[in-house]
Amino acid sequence: MAVGGRKEPRAAGGPARGPAGADAVLLGFVRALRAAGVDASAERMYAFLRAVSVLRPGMRPDVYAAGRATLCGGPDDLERYERVFAAYFGTTDGPAALPTVRTPPPPRPRLRARDAAGGSRGPGERDPLGPPTAALASATEVLRHRDIAALDAAERARLHRLLAAFALRGETRRAARRRPARRGAVDPRRTVRELLRRGGEPARLRRHARVERPRRVVLLVDVSGSMAPYADALLRFAHAATRDGRTEVFTIGTRLTRVTRELSHRDPDLAMAAVAAAVPDWRGGTRLGELLRAFLNRWGQRGMARGAVVVLLSDGWERDDPALLGAQMRRLHALAHRVVWANPRKARPGYAPTAAGMAAALPSVDAFVEGHSLAALERLAAVVRGAGTGRGAGGGAVRGPGGGRRFPVP
Repeated sequence: MAVGGRKEPRAAGGPARGPAGADAVLLGFVRALRAAGVDASAERMYAFLRAVSVLRPGMRPDVYAAGRATLCGGPDDLERYERVFAAYFGTTDGPAALPTVRTPPPPRPRLRARDAAGGSRGPGERDPLGPPTAALASATEVLRHRDIAALDAAERARLHRLLAAFALRGETRRAARRRPARRGAVDPRRTVRELLRRGGEPARLRRHARVERPRRVVLLVDVSGSMAPYADALLRFAHAATRDGRTEVFTIGTRLTRVTRELSHRDPDLAMAAVAAAVPDWRGGTRLGELLRAFLNRWGQRGMARGAVVVLLSDGWERDDPALLGAQMRRLHALAHRVVWANPRKARPGYAPTAAGMAAALPSVDAFVEGHSLAALERLAAVVRGAGTGRGAGGGAVRGPGGGRRFPVP
């Protein structure tokens, strides 16, 4: 396995390692953890790869223990780690219920990515010991890049388990409130109180610093007929995003419906049932401009969109006048901290934003991203956090129609 660009030497008498396949499986797991909100930095990732290489990489309990020890930075990460590991490696019973091998014969099995049929093995290769961790993880890694509209029922069920582990946090901002800190400006009140407590004797200066808090996130999910293959997965993505209590969710089609309360159910299936009962315009037409105006007049102008990260998940088809959508997008851009548009159609070969609604909206969009797959939703979560968008994810920028403002494309 390659760690930090260096190949690990082959063990004497053992089989050759498969760095490309094994690393793809492990790195896909790390990416899923990051999407779930675990701060799995590059240093932690390299430590995880090294730990897996010295344990039994073919055994799920050893991979679990290596990741838990190296990728989790605190108690808050443990629950997220359990959810992601269960979804990614195909178990919900925890590592204790998994079979283990007490005396693994040499050579030790290695974690390898392989296809679902198992493929053909060369002479002298043994069947992997323990549960099929590598096969499950490899299939999950392939699933991450599949178009949601092309998934079958079994693949959708696995996708739903992975979406349940998501986390969505807005870009951090500096609040007015301050808290004690080792570095920062001098806190005169605490410093004076410390002097008085010591009877006027010299004391160490007390300092404080601004508190950083995540910005509010507002999701506008298109549930019209053209978005029907993606609507259920996008709403499950929104359900996972509402766990932090700072995310608002609306559905848009022919009506605007606030579904934040319906998505507050912990069980994703109960939440989807509640949303289905509350939304009257499933698979209908699209009135983006009119509904965006209704959102801004009733909620956005009063504070919900002020300083927030607003995400529109839509293909941009507009039944009404595109000029109205363009005008409302300019209003939204003036209120929000950042406007992100996720379009599932963007991933199709040869796509161009030629639809009238999409072309009218793009000049007021800060980030235009894909939204067709699990990997695309992971990139969307990174953009919402402010990673690599010029403030911090992704790649270059393109110019909107008519030479409008530039927006980054991850």
